[in-house]
Amino acid sequence: MAAITRRKFTAQLLKSSSAILAASPLVERIIAAPAILEDRLQITHGVASGDVSFDSAVVWSRVNRRGRMLIEWSTTESLHNARRVRGPWTGEDRDFTAKVLLNDLPAGQRIFYRVQFEDDPRNASEPVVGQFVTAARDERDVFFAFSGDTCGQGYGINEQFGGLKTYESMRLARPDFFVHSGDTIYADGVIEPELKTDGKVFKLPDGRTWKNVTTPEKSKVAETLAEFRGNYRYNLLDANVRRFNAEVPVLAQWDDHEVLNNWYPGKKVFADARYTEKDVNVLAAHARQAFFEYFPLRGDARAKVYRNIPRGPLCELFFLDLRTYRGPNTTNRLATRSRETDFMGVRQLGWLKDALLKSRAVWKVICSDMPLGIIVGDGKTTEGSNTYENSCNGNGPPLGRELEIAELLSFMKHERIRNVFWLTADVHYAASLFYDPARAQFHDFDGFWEFVSGPLHAASLAPGGLDNTFGPEFRWTSRRRGAKASGPYTNEQYFSTVRIDGQTKIATITHCNRDGERLWNMTLEPHT
Repeated sequence: MAAITRRKFTAQLLKSSSAILAASPLVERIIAAPAILEDRLQITHGVASGDVSFDSAVVWSRVNRRGRMLIEWSTTESLHNARRVRGPWTGEDRDFTAKVLLNDLPAGQRIFYRVQFEDDPRNASEPVVGQFVTAARDERDVFFAFSGDTCGQGYGINEQFGGLKTYESMRLARPDFFVHSGDTIYADGVIEPELKTDGKVFKLPDGRTWKNVTTPEKSKVAETLAEFRGNYRYNLLDANVRRFNAEVPVLAQWDDHEVLNNWYPGKKVFADARYTEKDVNVLAAHARQAFFEYFPLRGDARAKVYRNIPRGPLCELFFLDLRTYRGPNTTNRLATRSRETDFMGVRQLGWLKDALLKSRAVWKVICSDMPLGIIVGDGKTTEGSNTYENSCNGNGPPLGRELEIAELLSFMKHERIRNVFWLTADVHYAASLFYDPARAQFHDFDGFWEFVSGPLHAASLAPGGLDNTFGPEFRWTSRRRGAKASGPYTNEQYFSTVRIDGQTKIATITHCNRDGERLWNMTLEPHT
């Protein structure tokens, strides 16, 4: 005899009791309750907020099956007199994710919110709570963190080592928001039960092995939409990440590993035997949809990744997209602008110049998913010439993608756009670089700083070489040249913070390791 489940038993009981139920609504409610509890919706991966401005913010969550998102928010933790917002229905077409743009929020306030899903007035999920701080309209302090690169090079969630520990250290620092500078996932990176190198189990310095939590979607490279979605769900399995997301808004941008290592539109992947889908544009479309589904970004996959987010009179952030509009990775040495030299692309470059010109914030922060002057290669041509992944191309005057950078830097100088610094990740170490026109091959720009952070949870690498076109110089690096790669089994994982003082307008940049220990800091005084 087949075993009877609780659901079947309840259904049979309800059927056999139909006459009683028709006569007694109270009995109906009592008997129906177990079925409702059993079928109760569940929030599966926590909550998150993002793209927070003066009066609006995106709130995100995911449910286990079809349901409607409900949000209550208030300026008090008790959610007394909370405002209620009915969000969208979600289902398989969105992988059961949902997000709502909250409007009419008070500026400069900590907002507490509660998320539930329902599919019936009597059947709602347990609530999950979160919080965020809206941008202030007055000149109070601004404090935020930035970094990049999560779950790369085979380093997944290792519960024996405490999971993705850098996220917990960032949470304890209590930033107003977090800039994720790209490589938010590694869609092209497999997470195996044990970390391997060259097909062999990798031994840590103490002789142990690195053991990962695994999922089917992370057992191969991502090709289908379901597999890209599974990459985002994987990171959200980590309790540190979920706690962080509930307390710190994430302002995300993407880089290459959201799709494929060093990708650009039209890239050929025929040589990579791991892929049956050889059209990178198909992979990119899946990746873009999953990125917008799983991050609290405004809009859907049709929206732009590049955007500006004001954080009050002291700070405005400008997020670049150096993937969607770039030309191919080549030797990068063309002397004139063309489609092949595009990095930001004509439209995005025009937007950035216009947005910087209009900004009245004391500090303009350009958030780039790739560094400007650190050489990032992409192999060689069939003739043996170097090809490049970012704007660098070796030493010399501006050529190729560097022509865009030169145009932007010259524009900022001549339009007297002051107090600009750059944030980035990608290269798997933390660093502070100064770009000095006196040291450069191209001189028509004002000197500026670039700050590099990461990885959050991936291999840590040694500093790369510099391209002298714009005169960069390392003023500090977290790792020395020639250092051997390490990983999150050490504290050589990095995040960094920016604090802008509301009274002095001074910006202080601090680099920290995985455990939140401060390694280096400096102050920037604004030009008036």
